[in-house]
Amino acid sequence: MKQNEQAFINAIRSLSADAIEKAKSGHPGTPLGAAPLAYVLYGRAMRHNPFDANWPNRDRFVLSAGHASMLLYSLNHLLGYGLSMDDIKAFRQWGSLTPGHPEYGHTPFVEITTGPLGQGIANAAGMAMAEKLLAKKFNREGFAIVDHYSFVLMGDGCIMEGISGEASSLAATLGLSKLIAIYDQNAVSIEGGIDIAMAESVAKRYEAYGWQVQELPDGNDVDTLAAALESAKADPRPSLIIAHTKIGAFSPKEGSESSHGAPLGEENVRKMKEALGLNPDEHFSVPEEAYALGREIAQKGAAAQKEWETLLGAYAKQYPELYAEYQAWMKGFSPDLLHDETFFDFDKPDSTRSASNKLLGRLAERVPNLIGGSADLAPSNMSYLEGRGDFSAQNPLGMNLHFGVREQAMAAIVNGMQAHGGLQTYCATFLVFSDYLKAGIRLSALMKLPVLYVLTHDSIGVGEDGPTHQPIEHLAALRSMPGVTLFRPADCRETAAAYALSLTRKGPTCLALSRQTLPLYEGSGKGALKGGYVLIESGKQVPDLILLASGSEVELIVKARELLLKEGIDARVVSMPSFELFEEQSESYKESVLPKGLRARVAVEAATGFGWHKYAGLDGALVTIDHFGASAPAGRLFEEFGMTADAVVKAAKGVLKG
Repeated sequence: MKQNEQAFINAIRSLSADAIEKAKSGHPGTPLGAAPLAYVLYGRAMRHNPFDANWPNRDRFVLSAGHASMLLYSLNHLLGYGLSMDDIKAFRQWGSLTPGHPEYGHTPFVEITTGPLGQGIANAAGMAMAEKLLAKKFNREGFAIVDHYSFVLMGDGCIMEGISGEASSLAATLGLSKLIAIYDQNAVSIEGGIDIAMAESVAKRYEAYGWQVQELPDGNDVDTLAAALESAKADPRPSLIIAHTKIGAFSPKEGSESSHGAPLGEENVRKMKEALGLNPDEHFSVPEEAYALGREIAQKGAAAQKEWETLLGAYAKQYPELYAEYQAWMKGFSPDLLHDETFFDFDKPDSTRSASNKLLGRLAERVPNLIGGSADLAPSNMSYLEGRGDFSAQNPLGMNLHFGVREQAMAAIVNGMQAHGGLQTYCATFLVFSDYLKAGIRLSALMKLPVLYVLTHDSIGVGEDGPTHQPIEHLAALRSMPGVTLFRPADCRETAAAYALSLTRKGPTCLALSRQTLPLYEGSGKGALKGGYVLIESGKQVPDLILLASGSEVELIVKARELLLKEGIDARVVSMPSFELFEEQSESYKESVLPKGLRARVAVEAATGFGWHKYAGLDGALVTIDHFGASAPAGRLFEEFGMTADAVVKAAKGVLKG
């Protein structure tokens, strides 16, 4: 190892320790132990350009062990990606660019928000899938304009989380040769040595998946690390490098779980610096030779990008149409679906999952980089794109993804693909299995990624499969998540509105879709874009009451209105497909739909009533299901659980009586 390389590595360690100590909060153990890994990646193995963090053909790096954020921030500063020393000193403070875990879109150079352990390896698999597809579509002989690797740094916790197994198994099946994972095996978790909870051979496990595996006894040996990375690049399989390191290296807490998630302590930081040959009295100090090496790495990256841009220019001349298509894919597609009447064209009743299938096909015609799939439920979710092929190791041009029964990895993978750029993603499963998707959906929301989640079988209408497959609390759970737009359409045209909306949202859209056929309502459709709208107006200047519902239960309140009319009671019918969208409307609009002075209201949904009280009000009533379902035909369940027009009528009369 050269002297300037050692200085660079030690600067990562000292900056990390000082920042964490100043914040009195953080995780010093991994930055100290994995600093050589980080240097070799950014200093020798990766193509990247600190002068342009968004260079399309850069290698991607995902820090799956997101708690080791100071490792990333120190690299950012030393390489000149934009973080100043003041930013380093503001680690974990209000408004800083250096939060506790790296955040996509907040800090330059952060490729994705990982957060929960294990997400990162699945994110990186998604990035590698995106690269594989885009390379196959756009590269031509002598013009490898899409040619980069996806690297991920995992810790013991990532390996333990089941999502890493899901993603790693799929990665080998799909032949993701440009996915390279480094497992920083310091063999310590928060509660102690990992042997208290994990005894298997990770190497044999990954060999069984079909990965290339290399095990390095000394994770500090930069030359051996660099050679292992070159070997990984040359192998046609995804690669795992197991690098044995020491948590809290060179500090008195080396090898101890106490160095994982708490500052080392002022005296221990001094001793660490002494062990590294640094001045223990200097804080946030970086030697010029470390900065000089950072500038040298940056210049190398700038030259690589310039070479690529020259190649791209020649490509544009030789393949002008393909170049224009490449630019369009990378920019993304924004068709004006709201004014496209053919997109909203439906003429008969249907289930909203079936309408969704038709709309996915229409969307694919207008958004050619649309890609997605299901967790082994495509026939049930009706989420398959006809005529678009299946993505596989042999056919990376397929736009249908087969995730297998791997919901957790599925959500993280589409996040990685979306963050990579060049593709518009969706994924699908049953609404009840959104529990397995929650971490991924939450991170989609945090990153403001417009991922589309197609969630079918949205109620007890699932029927005979019983309570394990009948969602009750799931709509409320998704509505409670900030940044998520949940849309439960009442008919085909409302479903079209949801799809049109999804491309314009800064964040994920979750569609809750019916298995059963629903009516097609006169006047439905674009009004749903406001989240709640008057579907059927009362014949009176002031309605006697308001009936509200979402999805399939809109049919119940329409029937209930007809029954009430026979008794001289005239109700306004309001379809409420999206609470989030309704709350974004002006106060005057909300008042026009739900006047504050009209307090006689009944809200209906075949799920928990949690959240509906805001719209039903203190004087209103709920017709909901606040218990688990049962195994029986759907029609019988709706009767037994009071999901009928008669039950709505009874509730309405009760409200009117006060």
